[in-house]
Amino acid sequence: MDLFHILAGFVVGLLVGLTGVGGGSLMTPILLIFFHQSAAVAVGTDLLYAAITKSAGIFAHGKLGNIDWRIVRLLAIGSVPATILTTIVLGNMDIASEGAVLTIKFWLGIALMLTALSVIFRTQLASFSKNGHWVNPAYAPALTVILGLTLGCLVTLTSVGAGALGVTALLILYPKQPISKIVGTDVAHAVPLTLVAGLGHISLGTVDYSLLGTLLIGSIPGIWIGSHLSAKVAEHWIRLLLALVLVYVGQKLAFPQMNVSIGIAFLVLIIVLKQLSSRKKSQKMKQHLIK
Repeated sequence: MDLFHILAGFVVGLLVGLTGVGGGSLMTPILLIFFHQSAAVAVGTDLLYAAITKSAGIFAHGKLGNIDWRIVRLLAIGSVPATILTTIVLGNMDIASEGAVLTIKFWLGIALMLTALSVIFRTQLASFSKNGHWVNPAYAPALTVILGLTLGCLVTLTSVGAGALGVTALLILYPKQPISKIVGTDVAHAVPLTLVAGLGHISLGTVDYSLLGTLLIGSIPGIWIGSHLSAKVAEHWIRLLLALVLVYVGQKLAFPQMNVSIGIAFLVLIIVLKQLSSRKKSQKMKQHLIK
């Protein structure tokens, strides 16, 4: 099984390198569905996996000046206490019970479906936010703390949200910031968030260290290869395919009683409409340039 764990780590690392989508939205479902790990162990192991794999990103983005430490502090003010409180709540529960497992799976499924939407519409949201200023800048600091609090609870419970959801929310709160700085800031916050949450899961005994090691063996070269291939691969289509997979898995976890084809069909319709809208805009721009 170790060979398959290494392969899973490599595939997730490759996709993270290609698309930038957080490993939590990919690794936790893989551990649950393909390797039949318990929900709590899948989340706890993935949190430490994310903290280690993303730690290198702090140095890379820091050297490039892509981190706004003021925003990181605001996020941490909300996320760290929320992470600790969520860990305490989990510690007072029987996390192996059917109720706890169903709760974790439900919120994991919701987080995956939200991540899928953020993967599809991140560019559009960023553009609309810059043009419309949805959030009064005076309220941005307080909303950033609330965002941190929300991410702290969600990430500790599901290991998902620190990447795609965090970046999307920050694009709306800080539309004047370049995307590179938003991504760097989100990575800088994700490391302490996932580390604190991971340490909390260590205290709960929900981390599989041998599994963690084999995943890292595969993911580190996967991320390196993916980041170097990103400029040569049609990343847009990979992101759309990834969104379909996330919706399929998310609906299966959150609403197992529903026919998953309903969610897939709905997302496909959204993607088709989005592509048609993008084509119309590009055609109008061409016509405008010709005139």
